[in-house]
Amino acid sequence: MPDAISHVVEAHRAHHPDADLEPLRRAYVLAESSHRGQMRKSGEPYITHPLAVTLILAELGAETTTLTASLLHDTVEDTEVTRDQVREQFGEEVRYLVDGVTKLEKVDYGAAAEPETFRKMLVATGNDVRVMSIKLADRLHNMRTLGVMRPEKQERIAKVTRDVLIPLAERLGVQALKTELEDLVFAILHPEEYEHTRELIAENAARPGDPLAEVADEVRGVLRESGIPAEVLIRPRHFVSVHRVARKRGQLRGTDFGRLLVLVNEDADCYGVLGELHTCMTPVVSEFKDFIAVPKFNLYQSLHTAVARPDGQVVEVLIRTHQMHKVAEAGVVALGNPYAPAADAPASDTATAGSSTANAASSGALADGERADPTRPGWLSRLLDWQRAAPDPDTFWSTLREDLAQDREITVFRPDGGALGLPEGATCVDAAYAQYGEDAHACIGARVNGRLATLSTVLRDGDTVQLLMGQDPASEPSREWLEHAHTPAARIAIQRWLATHPAGGTDESEPAEPGDTRAEAVRATAGRTEATGSTEATTEPRTASARTGEALSVGPAATTARPADPSAARPAGPSGTRPADSSRPRPSAPSAPSLPADMAAPGAASARPATGAAAPRSRRADVLADRPGAAVRLAGCCTPVPPDEITGFAVRGGVVTVHRVECAAVAHMKSGGRAEIGVRWGETAECRVTLVAESFGRPHLLADLTEAIALQGVEIVSATVEPPTQQRVRHTYTLQLPDAAHLPALMRAMRDVPGVYDVRRAQHQPRAS
Repeated sequence: MPDAISHVVEAHRAHHPDADLEPLRRAYVLAESSHRGQMRKSGEPYITHPLAVTLILAELGAETTTLTASLLHDTVEDTEVTRDQVREQFGEEVRYLVDGVTKLEKVDYGAAAEPETFRKMLVATGNDVRVMSIKLADRLHNMRTLGVMRPEKQERIAKVTRDVLIPLAERLGVQALKTELEDLVFAILHPEEYEHTRELIAENAARPGDPLAEVADEVRGVLRESGIPAEVLIRPRHFVSVHRVARKRGQLRGTDFGRLLVLVNEDADCYGVLGELHTCMTPVVSEFKDFIAVPKFNLYQSLHTAVARPDGQVVEVLIRTHQMHKVAEAGVVALGNPYAPAADAPASDTATAGSSTANAASSGALADGERADPTRPGWLSRLLDWQRAAPDPDTFWSTLREDLAQDREITVFRPDGGALGLPEGATCVDAAYAQYGEDAHACIGARVNGRLATLSTVLRDGDTVQLLMGQDPASEPSREWLEHAHTPAARIAIQRWLATHPAGGTDESEPAEPGDTRAEAVRATAGRTEATGSTEATTEPRTASARTGEALSVGPAATTARPADPSAARPAGPSGTRPADSSRPRPSAPSAPSLPADMAAPGAASARPATGAAAPRSRRADVLADRPGAAVRLAGCCTPVPPDEITGFAVRGGVVTVHRVECAAVAHMKSGGRAEIGVRWGETAECRVTLVAESFGRPHLLADLTEAIALQGVEIVSATVEPPTQQRVRHTYTLQLPDAAHLPALMRAMRDVPGVYDVRRAQHQPRAS
């Protein structure tokens, strides 16, 4: 074995004592001969760079294949060695890793070379996460030796490292690389703050006595008495961590410069240590976090707590097993080869932070030939999904930085038990596009933890989300959704749709085009006052989709009065729309006016009979009152129908009004001293009832509801649509039923209309006396 790689071999054997070292020897020989004569800007032989990168990975516990590719990672890019040559000598796996980290040529890609190189690297990482492990180690060594570069080039490289590679290291759980990269970037981009932090650390080190050491001794004594075998270490904070704590707390005390790390053998011992510390010392309960039961999205597992000293200083304590510590430091590198079959992979190559992670990481290839994503919630898979839709390198580059800036993840659950990984701050819009892709354009609402919610609702970790999808294939996203979309997948899908449909998704305040039959129908109905007391609508109607929460819109088919006769109702076409057919005469309703189905109302819009139509004869259920000769009227507040339990009260003119016994007006009149009058249903089954339908707004909604009512053989006497609020629309229908027994079936049919989530009998509150 060449002496030049002896330190790499020693570090590798510390993690993999039985590893075959022959590939490493051959890789070094090829790399050294290929790079011979090449020098780094520092004046060192170029071979020192791949050796340093390989040593970084070996110390983290990378397996032999990764180290072999690491030694060769610059050969294809900077020497005459070809990809085919690497494949012939080292196999396809090593060739793939080397190709994954090979940069694209500027002569071919120009200014797009850097973003396209990262795109290529991320795509390769999607199939083998070890590609990014090599890139991170490569960048770390380059950052260590960046001092020989011009200041402007140092700053450019440091910014890309900060915006892209450090977040990727965090997501892959490689904390050892992430923390050093952070400090190196900090020194270049913020030299004054870095120097001040360095002075703070030096001053603390020079102080007599170390409060962290004192607490560590106390913890060792507590655990020794309890019989829990444990190793207690002091973990100094790195520069960036000290700087953050100083900005948060102001004046730093001795315990702010580090944390205690307690390492145990078993998971159960972690909780045993926690119990002993909380019993024998003063815990700071607000600092407790359990990342063992609920691991972080980057494989990290540990218990976090804090204890207070008598002098008020607070000491943070991390409790984890030795295996958890290995994964906490090395992340996916600690997985060894995460794609090796579980039965064949050595234990050291499939080390994970828990059994669930182990199963996912070492499951090998999926059934369809793709490799499993070893990152817990699949953030890498999501990244690969949206990058395919990025239309150009600039969009990809800016979106990648935005995506990686969202450094916290949540997990929400679907009703079927499946999970969605989303960035913190994600909304129902993001969940829709994460689950359905571009089919989410048809989403009309959601239920969060069983409760109806708007698409703008921000989700929290552990929420259960049921997405409600419309049935119209022509559904379109709203421009307003961009305000609530946090994930690149959602934003790119919405922006792409808006770009390809410049006339769609427009702002709701834009005036309707001349000849828009939907707008004409609104103008025909706006400004009318419903007989029940609806306020007059005087504002100009808007025509955008009601899913924006601003206006109700119906489809182009609903351009004329829809017949109340069920035999005249037209079924939906195969696309779910109802095309207008001007050549086919529309049958008119013989006995009752029908609702103009083309309404879109910013105010309460009322459906009325067409001008000149004869007013319908009022046909109400027969009610008999215990007051001979008195006129009887069904109350409009609760619209009782057989077989409702009813009661009556005399009003002005000797008229007896009939209410359902549970109507709020009954209690109000009783409290006012009104005497009840006995009433009972006669033999007539026909009745009139008022129903309230609650729905999410969407195109064609009013038309679909009207058709559902007509198909039940029910006549619409009047209808009111209230202004949408928070993407929800309320419809009030007064209906004439041929038989009161049909009411339950009618209400079920209305609930079955996509977007409708509740239908109930009207129940108005009585006016205050």
